Amino acid sequence: MQLRLLTLSVLLSFSATAAIAQQTKKDTVFFDDFKGTTVDRSKWNVEITGHTVNDEQQAYIDSTGTIYTENGVLILKALYKPGHTSKEGKKYDFVSGRLNTLDKLMFTYGSASAKIKVTGGDGMWPAFWALGKGNWPNSGEIDIMETVGKTSWISNALHGPGYFGNTPLVYRAQFPKGTDATQWHVYSVEWTKDSIIFKIDGKATYTVTRAMAEKYGRWAFDNPKFLILNFALGGGYPNSVNKVTKPYFGLSQASADLIKAGNAKYYVDWVLITR
Repeated sequence: MQLRLLTLSVLLSFSATAAIAQQTKKDTVFFDDFKGTTVDRSKWNVEITGHTVNDEQQAYIDSTGTIYTENGVLILKALYKPGHTSKEGKKYDFVSGRLNTLDKLMFTYGSASAKIKVTGGDGMWPAFWALGKGNWPNSGEIDIMETVGKTSWISNALHGPGYFGNTPLVYRAQFPKGTDATQWHVYSVEWTKDSIIFKIDGKATYTVTRAMAEKYGRWAFDNPKFLILNFALGGGYPNSVNKVTKPYFGLSQASADLIKAGNAKYYVDWVLITR
């Protein structure tokens, strides 16, 4: 039974991939399948940690150790680097990778998708999301896929003025028995003038309308957004789920050991934006 379910999950993932591939023929705004030997910097900016947010335990660095491509897959890898010091003088035990399309690709409305699999473990916090340019949360944030180590579910969320941080506009999308976030899935969002629909493998998981958001504040989704792929470690959101405080805030010993062993990776097969 488990094998049958796993096979079904794989078929669904391939089916979603094939459907999206058909879209690219007519309405592609942005596409990257990471076939090059390095990250395409005409499409992506590599971020370097300055100010750390959310009590995260990692620094982002520009390194082939944390950001690289392999067999047509982007890999963001967390590394144990005790004593790493940011330019502001803050010390970290871990480093990782973060990419964005700020000013290289900005889009308003349409569909954004990525084929992704992640490493599980308390405090592993990979994400695929979109952010508006300007002051947060007024600029709006769309969290297409986040996990904090509990791989039986991922979260979808919106943040904007009056609905941010522990936002009321959030949903935990549970995977069917026999599959989880450590396997390949297509995560997507369909964004229109008056609604945002989140999907996994082509199936809608959560819908937020303009009217729902305006119960709390201004609809912050009429402005251009850029994409972000990042692999955070520990911090406020993981801690709110796993309650871990030691050895690191929001990051368990088992997860720290995975990182030290070189086994904490975030995989992205492709990213697509369509009109």
